[in-house]
Amino acid sequence: MTTKPLTVPAERATSAGMSIAGGRDEVDLARPISSFSRRTILFGAAVLVPGALGACGGKPDATTAPAAKAARGMSLAEAVAGDWRLPADKARDGFRHPVESLNFWGLKPGQTVVEFWPGAGWYTDILAPYLAGNGGKLYAANLQPDPADPATVAVVDAYRRKLEDKPKLYGQVEITAFGPTSGPVAPAGSADLVLFLRNLHNWMAAGIAEKAFRDAFAALKPGGVLGVEEHRANIGAVQDVLADDGYVQQPYVIQLAQEAGFQLAAASEVNANPRDTKDHPFGVWTLPPVRRSSPRGQPDDAAFDHTKYDAIGESDRMTLKFVKPAQAVAPPPPAAK
Repeated sequence: MTTKPLTVPAERATSAGMSIAGGRDEVDLARPISSFSRRTILFGAAVLVPGALGACGGKPDATTAPAAKAARGMSLAEAVAGDWRLPADKARDGFRHPVESLNFWGLKPGQTVVEFWPGAGWYTDILAPYLAGNGGKLYAANLQPDPADPATVAVVDAYRRKLEDKPKLYGQVEITAFGPTSGPVAPAGSADLVLFLRNLHNWMAAGIAEKAFRDAFAALKPGGVLGVEEHRANIGAVQDVLADDGYVQQPYVIQLAQEAGFQLAAASEVNANPRDTKDHPFGVWTLPPVRRSSPRGQPDDAAFDHTKYDAIGESDRMTLKFVKPAQAVAPPPPAAK
């Protein structure tokens, strides 16, 4: 599949303090709508607004307590309960189930973990302190900055500033890049765990989903785990390869992973939501936390009734665990078109 350049709409970028509203770990990017309409890379659940990353400075001082916990090792429950996490992020734990999800994927002390497209750091705020307190290592494969698109550079810079603001809390997170022409996300064969957290639909829209799986496969040790959380479409219809509504069929994800050399190890319903009918007027972004009320690029509709969608809650999501075989041989990359 042909890859497409990633750009952030200028109207959704801010110069001071950037936040990914509606899911601070999910980076949805959009090319200008006038360029290719429905092929827009979805940026809705990651709308950049002033405040959240800029608000890092307004959080409680979270450097002393984590340093003390690091001396004895920080538990995953302590990392999730940490007072450095924004209240709005903690409020979503009932939908995201971070302890259960990370335990399912096999997070352990001392591991090397790669988080693809961490956004403003919803999961980083859990992973980095936990790994820093337990002798582990986190690679953050962020957006591939495009000098021609200042907003992509701003997203990465804001994330970097967030980490540098509290080095004792986050430890030595290494920021790499993932995008159409990016190199390795981590040293080959170094990672115990790689995480795709609600971003696969973006990579499908950008034509880089297959590359994401290949890059993850290359980074993992034999026997390493790829964890996937993604908005789950109903099975039956032909999968939209651009995932225009933000939903992806689970068998399609499994197929992509297997084509890259992975084996499906397990599937969990921990992030399932049977109330999600998946037929919303503005795709998955109609639901919380984004709560879109109008088509992309149009002003919010103050008259839109969110009641029905708020009652559903956040999306129904697949939670999958793939393993790189012990005697893994990566399939060759597709021929250039």
